[in-house]
Amino acid sequence: MPSLQHVLSVRQFDKPRIDRLFARVREMRGNVKRGQCSILGNRLMASLFYEPSTRTRLSFEAAMLTLGGAVVGTESAGHFSSVTKGESLEDTVCVIGGYVQVIVLRHPERGSAERAASVSNVPIINAGDGDGEHPTQALLDLFTIEESFKDIGRIHVVFVGDLKNGRTVHSLARLLAMYDTRMSFVSPDSLRLPDNLFQEFVAAGCEVREHGTLDEPVDEADVIYMTRVQKERQAKGGCVAGDGSDYALTHDLVAHMKKTAVIMHPLPRNSEIPTWFDADPRAAYFRQAKNGLYVRMALLEELLNPFPE
Repeated sequence: MPSLQHVLSVRQFDKPRIDRLFARVREMRGNVKRGQCSILGNRLMASLFYEPSTRTRLSFEAAMLTLGGAVVGTESAGHFSSVTKGESLEDTVCVIGGYVQVIVLRHPERGSAERAASVSNVPIINAGDGDGEHPTQALLDLFTIEESFKDIGRIHVVFVGDLKNGRTVHSLARLLAMYDTRMSFVSPDSLRLPDNLFQEFVAAGCEVREHGTLDEPVDEADVIYMTRVQKERQAKGGCVAGDGSDYALTHDLVAHMKKTAVIMHPLPRNSEIPTWFDADPRAAYFRQAKNGLYVRMALLEELLNPFPE
């Protein structure tokens, strides 16, 4: 199995690669507990974020530091870098690639990670490219699901909320399609999953359905993947969707959920998951976020210190 050169899309991952990665993720989790992780000493990572981030940026930085490496970067490159002077993304990447061994990039434009990789002499990790993909989030999401349900192909995953702009939904659904997972998509008409993606899953033979409300599939759901309305990706001056409260968990919906179901969310949340649900054992979103550390550690190792064959 060839080593990864970049992490740009979930399309780079098949089942054998995912199985090998997740085995290493579990080893990493144990190594963190034992304090045995310093395998990337003298390696330097740049976190190049043109958009705000909490979990992705900090978990990548924590991953690199925990592995014994170091981090440089900027949280808001669009405002605090030479971008303000007209520097292109390609030039920025070429320059930074001369200082570090890996670049983690978040950018508001779809395809930006591929643009960066086309000129970079160091690995590029896509930390979100507009409404395109978020592959590392999808991998940690899939890992969280696998930890709860060993046979991913036999479960029902329900995606709720902003499915049009939700890059985490796009990436995770593509991974689940490889396992023939049953999927349902719940959203208002204005935020439906892009038709090309829906047809992609149909063509792959997946059982997929669309619903207007969560009360239709809630009693059959094994995983409910909630998302917020991404107002930052809606056209300026256009019709702005609401805050997502019409698609929020309620006491009535929770009463109809399976006892074994899990509720996930890529975070940050708004009103779609009320804080009173946090104490419910089916709330998996904070565990999900923590898994990001271990998954990103394993990915950094794969890029900078490839797994032995």
